[in-house]
Amino acid sequence: MHPFPGVRADRTADTRPACAAIMVAVALVMTACSHGKDQTPTHHSLEASHTVLGVSQAMVAHREAPEIRRVPYPVSGPGDEAQNWGDLFLPAGDHREGSVPLVVLVHGGGWQAASGAQDMNEYAEDLTTRGVAVYNIEYRRVGSGGGWPETFTDVAAAVDHVPELLAQNSELSGSVELAGHSAGAQLALWAGTRRDTSSYPCANPPRIKPARIVALAGPLDMQTAARSGDAGLISVMGGVPSAFPKRYQAIDPILNTTPSVPVVAIHGSLDRTVPAEMSRKYIRRLDAVGGDGRLEILDRENHGSFLKPTSPAYDHVLNVMANF
Repeated sequence: MHPFPGVRADRTADTRPACAAIMVAVALVMTACSHGKDQTPTHHSLEASHTVLGVSQAMVAHREAPEIRRVPYPVSGPGDEAQNWGDLFLPAGDHREGSVPLVVLVHGGGWQAASGAQDMNEYAEDLTTRGVAVYNIEYRRVGSGGGWPETFTDVAAAVDHVPELLAQNSELSGSVELAGHSAGAQLALWAGTRRDTSSYPCANPPRIKPARIVALAGPLDMQTAARSGDAGLISVMGGVPSAFPKRYQAIDPILNTTPSVPVVAIHGSLDRTVPAEMSRKYIRRLDAVGGDGRLEILDRENHGSFLKPTSPAYDHVLNVMANF
């Protein structure tokens, strides 16, 4: 039975073996016992360390509550310090070096200035309760200095700043997931899989290879969306596909599938803003080229309902995103 009964999965995800976790737990218990009753290890000291299976792991962070840090990222050319930043959400608790995975979160809103990173703050906070860090990025949008190509190059620059985040926060591991909702899903997929075969709009490949990309209700077939009259998409692209074919060719997810990066596409069955067929088509295309694609259709959910805590699918989607 699927772990969430309101979900239809076109591909069943592999279940992670529990053996490694059991071995680690046994090792920790044996280490603690060997100290005797009067030598209980201190778990809340930043100087503490654990030796697990012969590997010394230093405790590098302790927080009573989650922490949020504003992180500016550099861009090529003139930027906007009011928008070229990301908020780094760090989970509460004790954390050893290299133990916390990172989710790069890209908000949606039709590439328009009316929506911003603050719309995903609650979502980011709830992700941290599942033991991951979240880098919730802002970028210039149509109406706030964005459009072609700044919206896209901003997101690429934010993703390319991740190696600095990893270096500056030693609790973070090298396991990085990109995730986005709606327009943010398109941006996350492009930024995480862009190749140096195209000069539009950013020639360099990403500085990190994502462990996975999660696309939530994404317009993953941009040419079809534009031909169907998606005004927000047409405005950020500067026109329709026939006017700018190279632009669409460069960043349309369905035209740039990358087999080496797993993708999970999650979509509401009642979505009228971005039809679920967009995700179905993308996953079929990814599978056809030998990629690792997984599709989940959420019954009775629309374009954004599953992002709200009142949705019966809310916890399920967060759990999917936090386990990579």
